[in-house]
Amino acid sequence: MDIEYRWTGGSNEDFRCFYEKTEEYYCKIVGGISNRSGFVPYNLSDSISDVIIAYSDGTAVGCAGLKRYSDADVEIKRVWVEPDYRGKKIATQIMERVEEKARRMGFKRAILQTRPIMLDAVGLYEKRGYVLIDNYPPYDKLEGAICMALNL
Repeated sequence: MDIEYRWTGGSNEDFRCFYEKTEEYYCKIVGGISNRSGFVPYNLSDSISDVIIAYSDGTAVGCAGLKRYSDADVEIKRVWVEPDYRGKKIATQIMERVEEKARRMGFKRAILQTRPIMLDAVGLYEKRGYVLIDNYPPYDKLEGAICMALNL
């Protein structure tokens, strides 16, 4: 399977579709939007400056984004691979490209927020060398969040 990776921005239509899918998924795993309402304002797609999308035969099958958090830290957002394409190392390839771009942009550390229930995501991040850190704002005030970081 040939996968093509393209960089774009948060307003990209394919990324907006993934944003909607991830919102539905996150709401489902936490028992509804009311249990996510504190997270939503910090995850708007337009606020994500650099987005990579994976395409298979012209169909968008995965994504991730980068959002400046501070001069030293960049936040990785919305890592997603469509269920039918999971297990094919696409998420690993996306993460490699995102981390490399973050290095080229001059960031010293990649940070991200996830949930312990998202075992595949946590496993991916741990395999890549991410470690648990104290929850950074705004996730330090949101129940159910864990934060991880990788020195670039």
